[in-house]
This record gives sequence, C-alpha cells and structure tokens, in this order.
Amino acid sequence: MVDTQPDTQVSPDALEALEFQRYRLRPASGPASAAQAFERRLVFIGSAPDNDCVIEHPTVSRVHARLEFDGVGYLLRDLGSKNGTWVDGVRVREAFLPATARLRFGQSEWVFALDEDRVHVELTRAERLGRLIGRSPQMREIFALIPKVARSNVPVLVEGESGTGKELVAEAIHQHSTRSGKALVIFDCSAVPPDLAESELFGHVRGAFTGAVATRPGVFEQAHGGTLFLDEIGELPLDLQPKLLRALEKGEFKPVGDQTRKVADVRVIAATNRQLDKEVEAGNFREDLYYRLAVIKMKLPALRQRPEDVPLLVEHFLATAGASDVQVGWETMRRLQAHPWPGNVRELKNYVDRAVVLAEHGRLETRHLSSRGVKQSAVEIGGDGERLQLGIDIDLPFKDAKARLLDVFETRYWSRLLEMTQGNISEAARRGGIHRKSLEYIVKKLDLRGD
Repeated sequence: MVDTQPDTQVSPDALEALEFQRYRLRPASGPASAAQAFERRLVFIGSAPDNDCVIEHPTVSRVHARLEFDGVGYLLRDLGSKNGTWVDGVRVREAFLPATARLRFGQSEWVFALDEDRVHVELTRAERLGRLIGRSPQMREIFALIPKVARSNVPVLVEGESGTGKELVAEAIHQHSTRSGKALVIFDCSAVPPDLAESELFGHVRGAFTGAVATRPGVFEQAHGGTLFLDEIGELPLDLQPKLLRALEKGEFKPVGDQTRKVADVRVIAATNRQLDKEVEAGNFREDLYYRLAVIKMKLPALRQRPEDVPLLVEHFLATAGASDVQVGWETMRRLQAHPWPGNVRELKNYVDRAVVLAEHGRLETRHLSSRGVKQSAVEIGGDGERLQLGIDIDLPFKDAKARLLDVFETRYWSRLLEMTQGNISEAARRGGIHRKSLEYIVKKLDLRGD
C-alpha cells in the first residue's frame, strides 16, 4: 500500500461513470417493510456482523456471497460457502440476477428486487492515488471519492480493518485539500493511556499534573490550519468524548490546567476498525459524537475482498524491496490471492519482505506464508486457575499482533463465561462487569452462542 511515487491527481477525464438501480434484499418469509435497500455498487452477504447484509442463520457462512453491479448487471457470486448459493432454485457459483429473484443462502431464503431510484457512482481508471494502490473497482471508487471529499472541511469517518490503509486515505484527503500546505497531525487513540489522552489532545499548562514541567500544546493546536487524523477513535475514553465533540462543533478547546479556551481551525478525519454504529447501540460510544464524525463515511475493503489487487501490490512491494527480478509463478500468485490476509495489506508487505530474503532460485514461494515466529504466553481467566495459551505473532507489526491476540482472548473469555452461565447473557455480562447490550454485540460479532 505504501508508495514512494509523487502524488497522483485525478482528472475529470480519468473517471468512469456507472449508473444503476437501487435494489432491495429481504427475507422471503418477512414483510416488504423488512427489506434492506442498498445504494452501494458492491455488498457482502453472510453471518459475520461486518457484512453489508447480515444473515443470522446456522447454514450461512461468515462471508457467504457478494452482490455487485459490474456495469453489465447485478452479479451474485458465491464465495466458497459451505452450504451453497441458489438463484430461483438453481445452485450457482455466479449468476446475473433478473429484476426480481428468489435467492437462497444455505437454508435461508431471500428475495431480490430492483427499485425505480437510480444511483450514480464514479470510478477512476487510475490504479494509484497518492500512496494508495489498487485496481479493484472498490479501490477505484474510493480514488474517485477522495478528491471530492477533500474539497470540503466536513469531518470524515474512515472504517476498515487494521492494515487496510486508513491512514493513507487521510493523507490523500489532506494532499488534495486546500490545507495541504499545512500540517497533517496523526493521533492514535489506542496508543495513549486514558489518563493522558486529554493532555495529548488539547495540551496542558505547566504544573497541571505531576510531571507537567512545562506548557505543552496538544495535537489540536499543532494541527491548526491543517488536518488532524484521529486513528482508532473507538478507543477514545467515554468521559473525554464530550470535550472532543465541543472541539469539533465550536472549534474551541481548553488545555488541561488552563482556564482559558483556545481556538483551532482543524479539519478532522477519524478512523476505526470497529463498527461504531454498533458501539453506539451498546453504549460504548456517544451517539452525538458518532454523527458529528460520520458526516462522510468511507469504508475500506479488506484485502481478502479485493484479490485482484494482490498482484499489483506484490509487484510494488518487490520493487520497493529492490527485488523486481524475483519471479512469482502463476500458482504462487493464485495462492496469495486466495489467502485470507487477516493483517491485510500490511501483512502482505511483511510476507513479501520475508519471502524475498528467503527466496531460492529467484522465486517467491508460498511456503513462507506459514513461516512465522510464534512465542506463547499464558493469560489466566476465571477464578479456578484455568490458563489459556495465546500465541503471539511476532511476524506482524505491534498493533496488528495486539489486535489479533485480543480477538482470540475475547473469544475464549466470553465463550468460557457463557458456558459457565449456560448461555445466560445477562449473568455473563454481570460476571464480566459490562452492560448486557455490550455483550449482545460481542456475541453477535464473534458468532458465539447465547440465549
């Protein structure tokens, strides 16, 4: 995803316009009012909560199928699901849908229908924008959107898994904006202890707290006239969120220990690997702050959702590693495109860097995909002295390795508590010290079982 080439501008003649009809999906057994309307060119369907259309059914795979308007028609493609995808009673790997169709995902039946409303989208013909790289329609649609978003000063919320390039999107928006001559300041909400977050955001005066030996500006003041990128905004402490909301609405903030308010002209871009709307429902994120940040939402696809970008990215990473002469066979590339890449583009880059060092006879090999240095550490949960062995993947960057470790811990922790409480979510939430709604979201997110 990283590129050392000069910034790429998007000219009007480099845009490809697509127009299609809005469409609806609804359970076959449900009323018409239960239909979900989609204006996106591409949607993913499955049981995992981060799909565009979530189907909670035991026969539906986590990422079961994708539905895409490709310029010709509405193409439904099965994504290797366990129980299959069906169109009007016929099992398909991929098929163009008629104006109305009866679909089945596993044993869950749905109805597809076109609306009269039309949707207009644009894609660039370019494969790069700033330091972003991709030839997939998803990325080219983002490339077309970024310059438009950059012309305004409204907040932007960038969603996507860790390693998909959210920071590079913020950088591209800043570069295309009238603020490009000023600073782009990056603040990672997940990397600062909660008791220091306010000071880092808004600064502090000398003597405000122990260790404050000098007055220090925060990132809002540092970004005056420019852009502030708030990474992992979902990690921001709940008690600090009202102060951030005031800074966004009024352009005012108060340094810690100071009685005087300061003013900053800042364009804010926030990013998260969480589903913030679900965090709002669970009471973990303020609703008013969410809507203030999400004036414009951009969702970056995971690398597994855009396998056509893998060859371009591999070629780029080989070039930046000074290994353009390393050969990549057809079968090797096919396996790389089929790999799930939980760490996304960042993990792909790490793989290429490692594989180049270990390459034999000038060829990249996929056996290095599983060549990971893993150190085991134990985390104790419960009161009975039970210990869980969690693998730490030192082959990933710290943030990705930490996120993966936390995902494993979270799954095992709540699985164990739900088992101990016979699936009683209220009791498990009480024992775990969180709100019931928060656990309901976790159960859905992790595909756990609870009554």
